[in-house]
Amino acid sequence: MRVLVTGGAGFIGSHTADLLLKKGYKVRILDNLSPSTHFGKWPGYLDSRIEKIKGDVRRKADLEKALKGIDYVIHLAAIMDLRPEFSQFFDTNTRSTALIYELIVKNRLPIKKVIIASSQFVYGEGRWKCPNHGEIFPESRKLLDLEKDKWNSTCPIGKEKITPLPDLETHRDPPNAYAVSKYTQELIGLKLGRLYNIPTVVLRYSIAHGPQQSLKNFYSGALRTFTLQLLTGGQPTVFEDGKQLRDYVSVYDVTTANLTVLENEKANGQVFNVGGGKALTVLELANLIGKKLGVKVKPKISGQFRLGDIRHAVSDISKLKSLGWQPQISEETAVSQYIDWIKTQKISKNYLELAEENLRKMGTLRKAKEK
Repeated sequence: MRVLVTGGAGFIGSHTADLLLKKGYKVRILDNLSPSTHFGKWPGYLDSRIEKIKGDVRRKADLEKALKGIDYVIHLAAIMDLRPEFSQFFDTNTRSTALIYELIVKNRLPIKKVIIASSQFVYGEGRWKCPNHGEIFPESRKLLDLEKDKWNSTCPIGKEKITPLPDLETHRDPPNAYAVSKYTQELIGLKLGRLYNIPTVVLRYSIAHGPQQSLKNFYSGALRTFTLQLLTGGQPTVFEDGKQLRDYVSVYDVTTANLTVLENEKANGQVFNVGGGKALTVLELANLIGKKLGVKVKPKISGQFRLGDIRHAVSDISKLKSLGWQPQISEETAVSQYIDWIKTQKISKNYLELAEENLRKMGTLRKAKEK
């Protein structure tokens, strides 16, 4: 069986390719080696047995070439960020997904399954519990509240304090352009897959951690940022108050989730969360990284926030666990694996400074107003 992994030179893609090879699949990857992630050439960590095609998922000729002779597609190629260049999210993420199905139908390709990588971000502020009104789903936080450092949502009915609950696959409320593009990918895949009898599965990933995560990408997450800050003599700069809950998952567990739904027909036509099964605050993550590095951590509570971000993000993973999948790697181990890897890389403060400068220029990174 031959599997096409789009975005296969990237973080999740390369690890997925490795696992597929280990399980006896033949692997082809399609990647445009975007300068925002890569350094202009194929990464050295790619296995020599992988068939590599440099191309763009938005170009019909490139995708047509990549799909030839393929049995399964794992569609990971995407733009991820909170920047206000809205059309780019749809041009890359949504258009490419539609094009995959278009070419399968047009060329009558015998594709056995398409797996679409989506995001926990599609939940928006997600599911909460109000003591008086039960389960509720608050809307995205307002800019005026964030500027007054009001980080927590309240009940939209009576304004009571509310408690976050793990997100279930039945809910969605994408709060920004990236999340809307990912949810649109889901709709394209599930609806066209059902219409044309192309088995399709959607996986909503939580925040994945592990080796080979790009040092250049502005949206690589807190693990990358905090580790680089501590290794270059600084301290973690924490957005909001640092009490945001996040659900982190090892990239190795993500790859086994990809394989689980690829090989299980019960997954067809469904959406699954892929998470670590445990919630940590951002401050707890910073302290964990410091502990692993042997560095005393004094986080800088900056009062900054990212426009379009969400307060808490924790996924319920019981649905995927019902297929036999289970996260195997703890966050402590995932952090250690990442640190061991990043110490072998050439690192620079420039990555962080450039990322922050760009976020400010785009109006994504903002600061609460002085009281």
